[in-house]
Amino acid sequence: MSEENAQASSDDMSGLSGFFFYVFIVHPATAWILRPGRFERKKSIMYAIGFLALLAAVKTGMEYQAKGPNHYNLLGVNRNSSPLDIKRAYKKLSLQLHPDKNPNDPDASYKFDRVKKAYDVLMDMEFREVYNKFGQEGINSNKRFDETTFFMELGVFYVTWGIMAFVLTLGKNSGLARQWTFTGLIVMLVIEISVMTAHGNPFPSWFCPQNTEYEAIWLLHSLFPAFMNGCRSIGAYLFVDLEAQTRQLLLALQEQNKDILLVLRDVQIGVTNIQANGSGGGGHRLANAGAAGSVSSVGGSSLPRATPTGKIKELQDKLQSSNATVQQAVSSLKSDNKGNSNFGFYAMILGYVAFSYIFNS
Repeated sequence: MSEENAQASSDDMSGLSGFFFYVFIVHPATAWILRPGRFERKKSIMYAIGFLALLAAVKTGMEYQAKGPNHYNLLGVNRNSSPLDIKRAYKKLSLQLHPDKNPNDPDASYKFDRVKKAYDVLMDMEFREVYNKFGQEGINSNKRFDETTFFMELGVFYVTWGIMAFVLTLGKNSGLARQWTFTGLIVMLVIEISVMTAHGNPFPSWFCPQNTEYEAIWLLHSLFPAFMNGCRSIGAYLFVDLEAQTRQLLLALQEQNKDILLVLRDVQIGVTNIQANGSGGGGHRLANAGAAGSVSSVGGSSLPRATPTGKIKELQDKLQSSNATVQQAVSSLKSDNKGNSNFGFYAMILGYVAFSYIFNS
């Protein structure tokens, strides 16, 4: 019993150490990969996702191996095996592992006792159901499924993780990370409720036939810290400061308006000068000034003279230049904000539909 309590304590410490591992080691390493200018944008995201997936797979795999094989693995049977199949498998293994037949193996008695314990649990249908949902810890504590207790424990777990996720995603640049994290948390909650409240085996016979519901939930809980910190890193990298871009756009519009006012004032002055010159020399002179009028002679040399037509052309050039700046800012706003607002919601809905279809078919 002390060994099993030590295993439970080890699982708790593993979960805590895993959380700090991802927060204080993996997250800074991922931020280093995603630092602007280090790699191309798409490559940075792909490298970060690959790095996180590899670390999560290695760490979770090592923890799963440390837990050792479950009762189904020990006997070589699956979740849908009948008592007769389990009895046959146990009889075969007991003959192979009996200490009398393995006098040179110091662990023969330990191996035989493990197989005997697995057989006793799986042959009792009540114990078997408890083991599937709560693991060996449920057998040791004589635990039974109670909806009130289950939902209270569920609430404590998810409220705790929800608070931690909220604190870790505070800040203006963590909006996407918060949305993705809470979407994943809700999806995990829906899956856990569906699995734990199902009567009988909730999984298809082809899906991990030797693993239990308890191990499936343990896997989700183990992978969530990696998922959360991946969301933090990639969400911060993809963050777009809409306020800053809006300010930039407004400044560009302000500069454009200043240019328009300056050019319009020059046009007004030019029109006033032409009208003043035309009133003294008659209509013919005004017509000649309007037609020819961009060259004047000063001291024997020809200098360009500002005309309304030239000023309007200058205004058009400046408007085109300003419009190009404004359009670039607007395009950046549209491209960076496209599809971000509803992605998490649609992903959650599709994930739930896929889960329901697979495991209820």
